Amino acid sequence: MKQRVRAVLITPDDTMLLMKRVRPGIAPYWVIIGGGVEDSDASREDALLREIREEIAGEAEIVCLLHQLENPKGEVEYFYLARVSTWNFADRTGLEFQRDDRGEYILEEIPLTAKAIAEVNLLPEQISDVLRESLDRSCAMPPLQM
Repeated sequence: MKQRVRAVLITPDDTMLLMKRVRPGIAPYWVIIGGGVEDSDASREDALLREIREEIAGEAEIVCLLHQLENPKGEVEYFYLARVSTWNFADRTGLEFQRDDRGEYILEEIPLTAKAIAEVNLLPEQISDVLRESLDRSCAMPPLQM
């Protein structure tokens, strides 16, 4: 079974980095940075750090596993909470960014609030619900130490 890893990336300003996807014929939507675990990855965490480097040329520290779910394709997705220290979207290296037929990828920084998350079409919907509920309880994202 294919495994996927995603990082809820918290910035030094306590905002969250999301990828906005704009594709022809589809309403814009936002996703959490990440991708598939490859055979060459030593662990899910190593795969996640690789994906962060590829997608945003970023460096992050993984804090904890936040949630896991099985997506409609039967893949297990692991969502980690991570503190991102640096990123440079212009230096991304992921192969998906080199294809013109994939639409646009726009890195956005949004406030880490339930209201802000509700205002974007964050997919998958289940992780959007998990984040909003956690923030509504005012216990979601503990202070992170670097």
